[in-house]
Amino acid sequence: MEFRHSVEMSISREEFLRLLPAAVGAFEADGERVRWVDRGRGWTIRAVPLPDLRLGSAAIPRHRVEIVLEQCSAMEGAAFLERLHRAFLRGGG
Repeated sequence: MEFRHSVEMSISREEFLRLLPAAVGAFEADGERVRWVDRGRGWTIRAVPLPDLRLGSAAIPRHRVEIVLEQCSAMEGAAFLERLHRAFLRGGG
C-alpha cells in the first residue's frame, strides 16, 4: 500500500535538510527530493518552494512537503508522520 501526505511548512530548505535526519535517519538527496529504500520498502520526500510569507518587513520561507511512503500500512504511515512532525517542533518564548 502507498501512503501519501502533504503539509505546508514555514522553513527554509537548508533548515529542513538539517533537521530531517532526526526524524528519518539516513537518506539520499537528489535535487528537490530525498529518498530512502531498503528491501522494496522506502519513502520519498519532496520540498516544493512556495512564496515567502510576508509579515511587515519580515519574509518567512515556506515549502510544501510531499511525503510518499511505499509498501507501508496506514498505521506505519501515521507513525512516520508523527516522528517527522516531532522532529520539526519548535518552542517559542
